[in-house]
Amino acid sequence: MIRMLAILLFVGLPVSVVAEDEPADYRMDRYRGPVPSTLSGGTVVGPEAAHDLWQAGQTAFIDVLPQAPKPANLPEGTIWRDKPRDSIPGAIWLPNVGYGAIADVTEGYFRRGLANVTKNDSTHPVLFFCLAECWMSWNAAKRAIEWGYSNVYWLPEGTDGWQFWDYPLERITPEEPQPGVE
Repeated sequence: MIRMLAILLFVGLPVSVVAEDEPADYRMDRYRGPVPSTLSGGTVVGPEAAHDLWQAGQTAFIDVLPQAPKPANLPEGTIWRDKPRDSIPGAIWLPNVGYGAIADVTEGYFRRGLANVTKNDSTHPVLFFCLAECWMSWNAAKRAIEWGYSNVYWLPEGTDGWQFWDYPLERITPEEPQPGVE
């Protein structure tokens, strides 16, 4: 066990030695750190099982990595470049929906994204991920379960674990909100 941990740390994969207990409510702060090994009402999968789901093509993959907004007070002429996101091919990116508390507009964005990717079918399989040890994906999966989605998967290792297995990644951009749709 110690040797495996040393190997994983050496290659740069974050390792959670002690998993947190599953909280009763959403994680509200410190979104990077040891995560639970469970998700009540959902299924926890590792990279290999996630890859099997991806290859089968029946599960919607949802990346919830946050995206920093463009600062409002940048000096004129300042060039702003969003940080690129390499993710699981075919995944949709719904940034900022994994915080413990989300604004109504973010909730609407999240609900629309889920409805679009599942074609309004709450039984359609969905898989949530972010990075390794990222509570945002756990929060998002928990929220989807509470909204009635019944076939929810969670990949705690996120794209870090996916990449560790040398599975493909592709550059993605966030899903655009649909103006005027709530």
